[in-house]
Amino acid sequence: MSYLVLDGLTRRFGAETGVFGLGLGVEQGGILALLGPSGSGKTTTLRMLGGFERPDAGRILVGTEDVTALRPERRHFGMVFQHYALFPHLDVGENVAFGLESRGVGGSEAARRVREALALVDLAGFERRPVAALSGGQQQRVALARALAPEPRVLLLDEPLSNLDPALRERTRRELRALIRRVGITTVIVTHEQEDAFDLADRVAVLAQGKLEQLGTPEELYRHPATPFVGRFIGRSSWIGGTVLPDAADGVGAVVVEGARWRVRLEAGRPLVPGPCALLLRPEGVAFTTDAARGVPATVTDRRYAGASTFYLAQTAGGVLLEIAAPGAAAVVGQAVRVAPVVEPAGPGDGVHLFPPGPA
Repeated sequence: MSYLVLDGLTRRFGAETGVFGLGLGVEQGGILALLGPSGSGKTTTLRMLGGFERPDAGRILVGTEDVTALRPERRHFGMVFQHYALFPHLDVGENVAFGLESRGVGGSEAARRVREALALVDLAGFERRPVAALSGGQQQRVALARALAPEPRVLLLDEPLSNLDPALRERTRRELRALIRRVGITTVIVTHEQEDAFDLADRVAVLAQGKLEQLGTPEELYRHPATPFVGRFIGRSSWIGGTVLPDAADGVGAVVVEGARWRVRLEAGRPLVPGPCALLLRPEGVAFTTDAARGVPATVTDRRYAGASTFYLAQTAGGVLLEIAAPGAAAVVGQAVRVAPVVEPAGPGDGVHLFPPGPA
């Protein structure tokens, strides 16, 4: 049963912007990431959760309590802003205590909570340190300690890792997930970085133009995208047009792709309709082949070494660029090749996904 519920949340700023009828739930102690491009509505959703935006419709429930109309300070939520919002003229302890003072907590009780919050984020003894003397990762942890000190029931994180360099970002991401798990607090994270969402969250809500495209685990989103947008936004992919032939049986059909014939399994519950289609191909789902009947003719245009795999780009006669993950010496730039699914018949879990034709 969900502890935090977003029930039909709607916030309009214009005909095509805002959030429209968003419904989500987070279990107690769960971590949900709101993932999407700029303008997808994820920050507006977080602001509605925090009480900084009033929804035009819908409700926000915590347990059995409707908090939709409550002011931010009465929701008992903790918030970590994208730029941390630390006060440079206050030391670390004073920054962490700031949220306590607004709730009427002072004296020895405030000092105890500051110590405990700093210990939680591995900054014990940092009370008197100037904020300016801290690294970016340490400042992020101070902001987190300030959010945790009032003992909130829900933690909201707005792009918590966006200000960190890549090496520090990866380490801080691991530390942040371990910390949230240790505290056991229900958490909602906003990010536009897929890696952050996948590493930090139990489930990820993919948003586009203010609407929920899909909610699932990272693996579900990658292996079973529900919409073309999710397929394109999550992970690496190529798209190519094809034609489903009218001889499908048992969920497997023949698809003609630039003259080659592929056998493709469809996602369960999605009808296999004869006629034009769009195929989403993961790099690991296709490979070079010598099979003339199955292989789409193409020419290798680029090669990028990436350790365990090498990524190739191959352009088909129809002008489509396909990305293929293969061993390092599989092909050279300029080589004529044929490309086909790795598995026969290929299906959603194998990196080949069938969708109706149209923009992805």
